[in-house]
Amino acid sequence: MKYDFVAIGDITTDAFIKLKDAEELLNHGTRELCVRFADKVPFEEVIECVAVGNAGNAAVAAAKVGLPSALITRIGDDQNGKNCMEELRKKNVAGDYIGVEPGHPTNYHYVLWFGAERTILVKQNKFSYALPKDFEAPKWIYLTSLGEYAKDFHHEIAAFCKAHPETKLAFQPGTFQIKIGADELKDLYAVTEIFFCNKEEAQKILNSTEEDVKKLMEGIRALGPKIVVVTDGPNGSNILDETGAWHVPMYPDPAPPVSRTGAGDATASTTVAYIIKGMTAHDALMRGTINAASVVQGVGAQTKLLSDTEIEEWYAKRPADFVATPL
Repeated sequence: MKYDFVAIGDITTDAFIKLKDAEELLNHGTRELCVRFADKVPFEEVIECVAVGNAGNAAVAAAKVGLPSALITRIGDDQNGKNCMEELRKKNVAGDYIGVEPGHPTNYHYVLWFGAERTILVKQNKFSYALPKDFEAPKWIYLTSLGEYAKDFHHEIAAFCKAHPETKLAFQPGTFQIKIGADELKDLYAVTEIFFCNKEEAQKILNSTEEDVKKLMEGIRALGPKIVVVTDGPNGSNILDETGAWHVPMYPDPAPPVSRTGAGDATASTTVAYIIKGMTAHDALMRGTINAASVVQGVGAQTKLLSDTEIEEWYAKRPADFVATPL
């Protein structure tokens, strides 16, 4: 089957451990989550979110707004892996390209949830990645977080996109993909249609202390991507597309956020989904921002994802100042 949206990246189960007996400290400019050392620290509850992670979140978001969606990822032959497959099936994400590797555990992460923020304890299991032999060129590939074991796989994706110009590439890099550097992934940047990161990540990628977000976007575009989105937390999102540079404010929270996990994934993947639906990039970004505003109202990155009908209902009720403005 030819899919509109194929996400590539690791998935996991996140166990959200809700803390109350903790505090946030500022140490040399770094925010730190602190609990008592060598003591028993009570927690309020644990909530498991299955088949999440950047790629899983993106594939589910695209399916939720009505696009034929699939996922290229790897899981182990354990119960956690079976649970992930079942959860994705329920959410209409095709499992054609999900590989099961015997003897490997499926990723399982612990999320220390304090207030609306989270600190995640991660362990990326080593899987072997390659494009499926029966892989039919989709309309879009959405590449996101992979571990260092998948370094060579990035070049395979870049070569595929170069050989199949009918397939457009969205790139939302994870920690390793930023750490490895743009020069190492220059072939991937060169074939990227749209690129997503936050302001701090843009500074790391460019090895820059530049504060002007428009200049940061121009710096990223110089690496190859045609469209660049740089988010800036409560300051909103910014996009550089064929029509110029635009600023999109954060959609107002309908209630105090429950958890901010997944807001970035919702923004990026929903933006791509609406571009696939034929919308201009900066108008699509407004829909992505709306979905992010909904996601933070729930626990985990997928619980509060909206359908396309719901997104348009939110958009119809938008405040007067929720508009894209030129930078």
